[in-house]
Amino acid sequence: MISGDRFSAVYRITGSEKEAYGKAKDLCLEETVEFPEELVPSGMISEQIIGRIESFESILFDSGLVKPNGLDQYRAVISYAIETTANELTQLLNVLFGNISIKPGFYLEQINLPQSSLENFKGPRFGREGLRNWLEVQGRPLLFTALKPMGLSAGELAEMAYKLALGGIDIIKDDHGLTNQCFAPFTDRVQLCAKAVQKANEETGQNCIYVANVTAPSNEIFSRAKLARDAGARGLMVAPGLVGLDTMRQLADDDGIALPVFSHPAFQGSYVTSRENGISHYALFGQIARLAGADATIYPNFGGRFSFSQAECESIARGTAISMGHIKPIFPSPGGGMSLDRVPAMLQVYGPDVIFLIGGGLFKHGPDLVQNCQYFRRLAEMYLKDQ
Repeated sequence: MISGDRFSAVYRITGSEKEAYGKAKDLCLEETVEFPEELVPSGMISEQIIGRIESFESILFDSGLVKPNGLDQYRAVISYAIETTANELTQLLNVLFGNISIKPGFYLEQINLPQSSLENFKGPRFGREGLRNWLEVQGRPLLFTALKPMGLSAGELAEMAYKLALGGIDIIKDDHGLTNQCFAPFTDRVQLCAKAVQKANEETGQNCIYVANVTAPSNEIFSRAKLARDAGARGLMVAPGLVGLDTMRQLADDDGIALPVFSHPAFQGSYVTSRENGISHYALFGQIARLAGADATIYPNFGGRFSFSQAECESIARGTAISMGHIKPIFPSPGGGMSLDRVPAMLQVYGPDVIFLIGGGLFKHGPDLVQNCQYFRRLAEMYLKDQ
């Protein structure tokens, strides 16, 4: 039966006022009954199941903010009966932005879920506080890097992991393109890299973790995750745009794995790169990543080789921390073309609750990889001294 509880979402809709309001009404039907309005049965279906326009208002653009393609936009809050989701993440996403994602001029900005919806999701196993405890690092930003380039052998990657850990990096992950290629097979790479990081930890007394990439064919994801755990990996990375957000949720929820999960943005770019269509950075990399169990969300930082703006990156950071009932806050993890020279400025933007992902820039800083890592560590620790 219908409880009367509803959740809502905020959409940005492009068009004239008449067009945008018509689109909002279309959204209410398309995301629920997908049925001609004049044929919808009266009673519960028409009164409760169909989406409901709660508010509709023009978005005002000041002189410093240009309208997308010169077109007007309107903000609509649409509510839905919680029963339409069947208490499933897949169906929740389908209601929020299923068929309507195929039509132009719709942009999902924000999700608002009541406790009756949130209680269906465990969210991140660790979150910010848990991941800090896992790493035994408090107060300062966390340091993150990737093993690259593709083409190195498993042994060469393990030697690199050893040097990175020796230099004081907190988290060392497979690059997202490393899966099970012939030059660095998954099993060999994971076993060697986990041992290399453990060896460095024994020498330094630190607690660096190796994170294995388990983005894989669906029938292999969980077996690779368990193999990685048994080999000594202490975190998993997955690209939910490739394997599915609900698959990431299952990895996070699995008590037989019980490792931190790092979400990689591969294949998700087209959701966020348009100002007229898609999903906001805030919702996709912040709110939805949390619902799907990520403990940290990786995304391209502003000023790097990708197109994300500072405002968009700041919105992701807000989405990782906004109150969502029992769903824990997670770490924003900006990367993508970052250099060590930009770390002090990034500290001013993000503060201490951030994971700085520097890959190629860490190698370009100088010829000695261990010294480059030590310099990176000193930059992060300067934050503590300044407090």
